[in-house]
Amino acid sequence: MATFELYRRLTIGMCLTETLDEMVQRLVMLRRNDVPKGYLAVYVGVHQKKRFVIPISYLKQPSIQNLLSEVEQEFGFDHPMGGLTIPCREDYFLSITSHLKRS
Repeated sequence: MATFELYRRLTIGMCLTETLDEMVQRLVMLRRNDVPKGYLAVYVGVHQKKRFVIPISYLKQPSIQNLLSEVEQEFGFDHPMGGLTIPCREDYFLSITSHLKRS
């Protein structure tokens, strides 16, 4: 909805006083506020990152802890996305999270 509204405002010229940086910052803030309490946003993917919102309780699970340990050993803690980045294949991450949902 926010992206559509921004697009609509841009196309009809209502954003003349708002800089591109201000628009991006506003969209980032909207995005940050969409994570419910008890959940965490993570960015998953090797080349192109996709954002997932997962329950914080997943962080206690051995499968997620092993994945995070591998990521930390290989890439350290410096993540350009500004959030928790997991550079693994998306289908692998989805198989782990769907197993956790079922249990």
